[in-house]
Amino acid sequence: MDCFHEGDNMLVIDAGVCIHCGVCVPECPADAIKRDDEPNMERWLLLNAEYARLWPVLARKGEPPPDAKLWDQEPDKFERFFSSAPGQGS
Repeated sequence: MDCFHEGDNMLVIDAGVCIHCGVCVPECPADAIKRDDEPNMERWLLLNAEYARLWPVLARKGEPPPDAKLWDQEPDKFERFFSSAPGQGS
């Protein structure tokens, strides 16, 4: 599916393209993919919609960065490190 879009340091999902099959959920090493009907998801739904329009499609699974596990539990990482720059896509 072409629902993933790559930013400089995160991915977003285009809900209009996603078929909500759930295959990506266990594949996400950071446990970052949540159902859109979970509580407090409004912020993330808006962010995904905005950046899915701006960032390139990520059509194939890549390797997590070598330091990915270190970032999993980093508090407030979005507020401190989010980059609106696009990634390279594939």
